[in-house]
Amino acid sequence: MTFFRKLRLARLRQPILLCALVICQGCTSVAPWERGTLAKPEMSITPDPSLTGLRDHIFSSKEGSQGGHGGTGGGCGCN
Repeated sequence: MTFFRKLRLARLRQPILLCALVICQGCTSVAPWERGTLAKPEMSITPDPSLTGLRDHIFSSKEGSQGGHGGTGGGCGCN
């Protein structure tokens, strides 16, 4: 019985360790002198907001729909 228990723990050890490593990667502190680098516009999710707005406008024009990126309304005109 102890052999099977050890075998079961050995199989669970690697996935648990992998999950712990993935979770711990997000737990980091940023030094004050590094915050300036992270605050640059190039580091944002949408580095060029005007270009993103233009792409959204082109997408909505091609698709024949308005929006679809959040907000209320179902496309029928009734908010």
